[in-house]
Amino acid sequence: MVKLKSATTVEGTEVKIDASKGVKVNDATVATPDVAADNGVIHIIDTVLIPA
Repeated sequence: MVKLKSATTVEGTEVKIDASKGVKVNDATVATPDVAADNGVIHIIDTVLIPA
């Protein structure tokens, strides 16, 4: 994720990724990265992302 500058959500919206000081997705900070799930890997963030 830290090598990306943006990503497309399942809903189709683009989110910005900034890894210059920790990892941020839009204005949310990644609190816990790389959590294994049954359908892949998730990253826990500290806020809810709401589509525009």
